Amino acid sequence: MIGDIRETKECQLKDPMDLFNSGQIVKICAPMVRYSKLAFRTLVRKYSCDLCYTPMIVAADFVRSAKARDSEFTTNKGDHPLIVQFAAKEAQVLCDAARIICPFADGIDLNCGCPQRWAISEGYGACLINKPELVKDMVRHVRSQINNPKFSVSIKIRIHEDLKRTVDLCQKAEAAGVSWITVHGRSIEERHQPVHYDAIKIIKQSMSIPIVANGDIKTLKDAENVHHLTEADGIMVARGLLANPAMFAGYEETPFQCIQDWVDIALEHGTPFTCFHHHLMYMMERITSKQEKKVFNVLSSTSAVLDYLNDHYGV
Repeated sequence: MIGDIRETKECQLKDPMDLFNSGQIVKICAPMVRYSKLAFRTLVRKYSCDLCYTPMIVAADFVRSAKARDSEFTTNKGDHPLIVQFAAKEAQVLCDAARIICPFADGIDLNCGCPQRWAISEGYGACLINKPELVKDMVRHVRSQINNPKFSVSIKIRIHEDLKRTVDLCQKAEAAGVSWITVHGRSIEERHQPVHYDAIKIIKQSMSIPIVANGDIKTLKDAENVHHLTEADGIMVARGLLANPAMFAGYEETPFQCIQDWVDIALEHGTPFTCFHHHLMYMMERITSKQEKKVFNVLSSTSAVLDYLNDHYGV
């Protein structure tokens, strides 16, 4: 990581707010555990993705351990604008993490939306939507301790059953200086239920900062529909981009050129085999038969995958 970071110091960091001020829908790659790492961010940026997030990083571990920093965070000079997402529950710990990351990223995001049991039991993620004063305090602390005015501080939330509570949380965060808020339009308990886009619209209408809509967006058409329904300033996509990293460029399914690009980028970055293979399984889900999946999904080495792609698709 150190070599990569040294390279980044020489590059021009960007102001993510310029994207929101452009008048265009901002197209965003979500923070995804294991998946939204440097190689995948490099791929989606080739296909019209405007802004990328890292996977969620536990701020306390990141501050405490150089080993955690090396394994959790890698970047390079083309990897911008970049938002690093942290799980945190203490203002000073989040500030310390932000200070470490500030020279190498364009902003941080506080995770207030992860519904996983381990996160909530540790006081991270979605339980923070019930602690608006703490969220406000964390945002304000980072704002006061990071001197770079272009460095963004955002939050990603889920919604309450009583939407007034969500609007109150958002307004408190706005008062503390939050740059934008990403709203996943489900409550903590909801997993596969329909997304409440109407709730995102109400939040948008209650705020003067940018709002990003998130949840169940699988195609560029979906993104345009959700923008229309919610009036959101940006659209954040997770699984839709895993299935089709070229989605934001208007492709209905993953083009073969994108698969070729992934192979080239992943090999260049030394991506571990499991991650390399899993991404291909997602990308090829819609373009392979059941029989082909059975064969492809059990391949166990990079060379076997490369041979398969060459024999079947000329990749």
